[in-house]
Amino acid sequence: MALSYTFRPMTTADLPLIRYWLCQTHVREWWGDPDEQLALVSGDLTEPAMDQFIVLAGNRPFGYLQCYRLTAWNTGFGPQPEGTRGIDQFIGESDMIACGHGSAVIRQFVEAQLRNGVPRIVTDPDPLNACAIRAYEKAGFVRDRMVETPDGPAVLMVRAS
Repeated sequence: MALSYTFRPMTTADLPLIRYWLCQTHVREWWGDPDEQLALVSGDLTEPAMDQFIVLAGNRPFGYLQCYRLTAWNTGFGPQPEGTRGIDQFIGESDMIACGHGSAVIRQFVEAQLRNGVPRIVTDPDPLNACAIRAYEKAGFVRDRMVETPDGPAVLMVRAS
Protein backbone atom coordinates (compact mmCIF):
# COMPACT_ATOMS: atom_id res chain seq x y z
CA MET A 1 0.00 0.00 0.00
CA ALA A 2 1.39 3.41 -0.98
CA LEU A 3 1.96 5.92 1.77
CA SER A 4 -0.41 8.86 1.71
CA TYR A 5 0.82 12.29 2.67
CA THR A 6 -0.98 15.20 4.30
CA PHE A 7 -0.39 18.78 3.19
CA ARG A 8 -1.16 21.01 6.17
CA PRO A 9 -1.28 24.76 5.49
CA MET A 10 1.80 26.37 7.00
CA THR A 11 1.42 28.98 9.77
CA THR A 12 3.77 31.25 11.68
CA ALA A 13 3.91 28.54 14.36
CA ASP A 14 5.83 26.41 11.81
CA LEU A 15 8.64 28.94 11.31
CA PRO A 16 10.98 27.43 13.94
CA LEU A 17 10.65 24.05 12.21
CA ILE A 18 11.24 25.64 8.79
CA ARG A 19 14.32 27.41 10.20
CA TYR A 20 15.64 24.09 11.53
CA TRP A 21 15.11 22.40 8.16
CA LEU A 22 16.67 25.27 6.19
CA CYS A 23 19.82 24.87 8.31
CA GLN A 24 20.19 21.19 7.42
CA THR A 25 23.12 20.58 5.08
CA HIS A 26 21.06 18.70 2.48
CA VAL A 27 18.52 21.56 2.27
CA ARG A 28 21.03 24.40 2.48
CA GLU A 29 22.98 22.91 -0.46
CA TRP A 30 20.13 23.78 -2.85
CA TRP A 31 18.10 26.45 -1.02
CA GLY A 32 21.03 28.61 0.06
CA ASP A 33 21.39 30.87 3.07
CA PRO A 34 18.92 29.80 5.79
CA ASP A 35 18.30 33.32 7.11
CA GLU A 36 17.60 34.68 3.63
CA GLN A 37 15.30 31.77 2.79
CA LEU A 38 13.44 32.01 6.12
CA ALA A 39 12.78 35.69 5.43
CA LEU A 40 11.37 34.83 2.00
CA VAL A 41 9.27 31.90 3.23
CA SER A 42 7.90 33.80 6.22
CA GLY A 43 7.17 36.84 4.04
CA ASP A 44 5.14 34.66 1.70
CA LEU A 45 2.73 33.65 4.49
CA THR A 46 0.66 36.75 3.66
CA GLU A 47 1.09 36.48 -0.12
CA PRO A 48 -2.28 35.56 -1.72
CA ALA A 49 -0.59 34.03 -4.80
CA MET A 50 1.41 31.57 -2.65
CA ASP A 51 0.17 28.45 -0.87
CA GLN A 52 2.62 26.93 1.62
CA PHE A 53 2.35 23.52 3.23
CA ILE A 54 4.02 21.36 5.82
CA VAL A 55 4.16 17.81 4.45
CA LEU A 56 3.39 15.03 6.90
CA ALA A 57 3.83 11.26 6.73
CA GLY A 58 1.30 10.04 9.24
CA ASN A 59 1.58 12.56 12.08
CA ARG A 60 5.23 13.36 11.38
CA PRO A 61 6.09 16.64 9.65
CA PHE A 62 9.06 16.07 7.37
CA GLY A 63 8.93 18.52 4.49
CA TYR A 64 7.87 21.83 3.00
CA LEU A 65 6.04 22.49 -0.27
CA GLN A 66 5.07 25.78 -1.85
CA CYS A 67 2.69 26.20 -4.78
CA TYR A 68 2.25 29.57 -6.43
CA ARG A 69 0.35 31.23 -9.24
CA LEU A 70 2.95 31.44 -11.96
CA THR A 71 1.76 34.82 -13.19
CA ALA A 72 3.04 36.29 -9.90
CA TRP A 73 6.54 34.81 -10.28
CA ASN A 74 7.10 33.98 -13.93
CA THR A 75 10.84 34.62 -13.89
CA GLY A 76 12.10 33.34 -17.21
CA PHE A 77 9.67 30.46 -17.82
CA GLY A 78 8.13 32.07 -20.92
CA PRO A 79 4.44 31.98 -21.84
CA GLN A 80 2.42 29.38 -19.93
CA PRO A 81 -1.30 28.53 -19.98
CA GLU A 82 -3.54 30.65 -17.74
CA GLY A 83 -3.77 29.04 -14.32
CA THR A 84 -0.31 27.44 -14.45
CA ARG A 85 1.21 26.98 -11.01
CA GLY A 86 4.80 26.53 -9.94
CA ILE A 87 6.03 24.34 -7.10
CA ASP A 88 9.14 24.07 -4.97
CA GLN A 89 9.71 21.68 -2.11
CA PHE A 90 12.24 20.08 0.14
CA ILE A 91 12.43 17.21 2.58
CA GLY A 92 13.72 18.65 5.85
CA GLU A 93 14.29 15.47 7.83
CA SER A 94 17.52 13.80 6.74
CA ASP A 95 16.30 10.28 7.52
CA MET A 96 13.47 10.76 5.01
CA ILE A 97 15.68 11.59 1.99
CA ALA A 98 16.67 8.99 -0.60
CA CYS A 99 13.65 6.82 0.37
CA GLY A 100 11.27 7.71 -2.49
CA HIS A 101 9.28 10.26 -0.49
CA GLY A 102 10.21 13.19 -2.75
CA SER A 103 8.71 11.81 -5.94
CA ALA A 104 5.72 10.34 -4.07
CA VAL A 105 4.93 13.65 -2.34
CA ILE A 106 5.25 15.56 -5.60
CA ARG A 107 3.09 13.05 -7.48
CA GLN A 108 0.31 13.07 -4.86
CA PHE A 109 0.23 16.88 -4.60
CA VAL A 110 0.44 17.55 -8.34
CA GLU A 111 -2.17 14.96 -9.31
CA ALA A 112 -4.64 16.55 -6.85
CA GLN A 113 -3.94 19.98 -8.39
CA LEU A 114 -4.48 18.66 -11.92
CA ARG A 115 -7.74 16.93 -10.88
CA ASN A 116 -8.89 20.26 -9.46
CA GLY A 117 -8.46 22.05 -12.79
CA VAL A 118 -4.90 23.39 -12.73
CA PRO A 119 -3.80 23.00 -16.38
CA ARG A 120 -0.06 22.78 -15.80
CA ILE A 121 2.50 22.65 -13.00
CA VAL A 122 6.10 23.76 -13.53
CA THR A 123 9.25 23.65 -11.47
CA ASP A 124 12.81 24.78 -12.00
CA PRO A 125 15.48 22.69 -10.27
CA ASP A 126 19.15 23.56 -10.49
CA PRO A 127 20.64 21.59 -13.43
CA LEU A 128 23.21 20.10 -11.02
CA ASN A 129 20.53 18.80 -8.63
CA ALA A 130 20.23 15.33 -10.16
CA CYS A 131 18.22 13.97 -7.21
CA ALA A 132 15.54 16.65 -7.58
CA ILE A 133 15.37 16.23 -11.36
CA ARG A 134 15.00 12.47 -10.95
CA ALA A 135 12.27 12.91 -8.30
CA TYR A 136 10.30 15.25 -10.58
CA GLU A 137 10.71 12.85 -13.53
CA LYS A 138 9.47 9.95 -11.39
CA ALA A 139 6.46 12.14 -10.50
CA GLY A 140 5.61 12.54 -14.19
CA PHE A 141 7.36 15.82 -15.04
CA VAL A 142 9.22 16.17 -18.33
CA ARG A 143 12.23 18.37 -19.03
CA ASP A 144 11.20 21.28 -21.21
CA ARG A 145 14.31 23.43 -21.62
CA MET A 146 17.03 25.32 -19.80
CA VAL A 147 15.92 28.72 -18.50
CA GLU A 148 17.63 31.66 -16.83
CA THR A 149 16.13 32.62 -13.47
CA PRO A 150 17.16 35.25 -10.90
CA ASP A 151 18.90 32.36 -9.07
CA GLY A 152 20.82 31.27 -12.18
CA PRO A 153 20.28 28.56 -14.80
CA ALA A 154 17.53 26.04 -14.15
CA VAL A 155 15.84 23.10 -15.86
CA LEU A 156 12.22 24.02 -16.62
CA MET A 157 10.17 20.89 -15.94
CA VAL A 158 6.50 20.55 -16.80
CA ARG A 159 3.61 18.34 -15.76
CA ALA A 160 0.31 18.90 -17.58
CA SER A 161 -3.11 17.34 -17.24
